[in-house]
Amino acid sequence: MSAIKISQNNFNEEVLHSDKPVLLDFWASWCGPCRMVGPILDEIAEEREDIKVCKINVDEEPELANEFQIMSIPSLMVMVDGKIVNRAVGAKPKAQILEML
Repeated sequence: MSAIKISQNNFNEEVLHSDKPVLLDFWASWCGPCRMVGPILDEIAEEREDIKVCKINVDEEPELANEFQIMSIPSLMVMVDGKIVNRAVGAKPKAQILEML
């Protein structure tokens, strides 16, 4: 499965009410480290069917970025049952992202 683009419209359904753990990526197109992490997250989304990988563009969804107090990007979060169980800021290698899960 590929990464899911998240907006205010589908956030509750795709993230809060997900039956799988969700790896959330807060990113922007102008952010170099975000562009480095993006392909890694796409790879993880294709390889792991037990999780859901979701991306939130902070420029397009400032309300969600504000709600999660995103100060730096990329910001990665793992949510289970609608609660944040892990978070990291900055570009990370694939192994470190997988450890978050």
